[in-house]
Amino acid sequence: MGWKRFLSFVALGLIGSLVVACSQAPPSASTADETSATVSTEVVTPDDSAKTASESAELPAATQELLASLGAEPKNPPRGDLRMVVMSDLNGAYGSTDYDPEIDKTMTLMPFWHPDLVVCGGDMVAGQDLTLTPEQIEAMWAAFDDHVAAPLRTAGFPYGFTIGNHDASGAQGIDGNFLFKQERDLAAAYWQNPEHEPGVEFVDRFEFPFYYTFRQGDIFFMSWDASSNKIPTDKLAWVEQALASEAAQSARMRILLGHLPLYAVTVGRDQPGEVMNDADQLRAMLEKYDVHTYISGHHHAYYPGHRGNLQLLNMGVIGSGPRPLIDSDLPPWKALTVLDVDLDAPNGELTRYTTYNIQTMELIEYDELPRFLTGHNGTVLRRDVEVAGLSANEKAFSRPS
Repeated sequence: MGWKRFLSFVALGLIGSLVVACSQAPPSASTADETSATVSTEVVTPDDSAKTASESAELPAATQELLASLGAEPKNPPRGDLRMVVMSDLNGAYGSTDYDPEIDKTMTLMPFWHPDLVVCGGDMVAGQDLTLTPEQIEAMWAAFDDHVAAPLRTAGFPYGFTIGNHDASGAQGIDGNFLFKQERDLAAAYWQNPEHEPGVEFVDRFEFPFYYTFRQGDIFFMSWDASSNKIPTDKLAWVEQALASEAAQSARMRILLGHLPLYAVTVGRDQPGEVMNDADQLRAMLEKYDVHTYISGHHHAYYPGHRGNLQLLNMGVIGSGPRPLIDSDLPPWKALTVLDVDLDAPNGELTRYTTYNIQTMELIEYDELPRFLTGHNGTVLRRDVEVAGLSANEKAFSRPS
């Protein structure tokens, strides 16, 4: 971990002795818990000097208590060159300033995973209601700060996010004006307050928090405003310019954050307006600039997919309202993913997902999920399935690219 984050843990009382802390070099991120199992079938040989996050630094008392209450400690995967904890859709009912217990549980467990970056696919508050007053909207953002943003700032975990429809919908009326302009103005006011800086290394703040880019290590991140189903033409021009920039192309990986997915994956969201317009054209543009992964929310279900050369991480909900996958009899889950990036992976698989049912802390394995999902605007293959591997019967029911 870096000294800045290390010292933040000292301030929190996470290191028992300042003398010991100053006399030891901070542990390398690549050595954390290399003996634990992951969703990958790759066997990792532990190094005798490897230390888990809990061995490298004393965990907060609340984290230790929660881990003890689980009975068995959750699996902690081998750490990659960069680790993200990815979550989405934190909100409850319209106007709510309360959060489901899984939100606080996730924040309490965060030091256990010790991410380099926390990523959110949007819907941090419960807006998109024209009856809400400015005071109610501000109260929602204050509650988000109490439950999520402030704990992350205090712990020193950078927070990369995208705006969701319940945060500040980009839906427009026939006159071209934003229908939820008040919510957008107040969301911008919250995020542009210097006290609420997310801790990322900005490359271009452009129209933060709606459109911006940042860099974390050797990875270039972009967040676009997919809080509605259309990216305006002028904003798409900025997207292309940013992805073509030296900052983006000199990075070893490019990742895009957006709320609405490109393709439908869940029951009740399998219809126009619930996915991005012109999904295939957007995907072609992202592939042109070698974007590796699009992380999205909105559909309230975890599905690790791909279409063409673009990885599609459809993030599950940890707030209210998990949804079932299309044509699946699986129960809906509340899910959270630890995403480890291995930039020099010998098999070319740059990313590994370790996904938990956040309520039970059991792992959600790839083979538990459908091999593909076919919605109204196309088929998404599970990330470990290729078109060539589909049976004739499967091909008859899919529309892969």
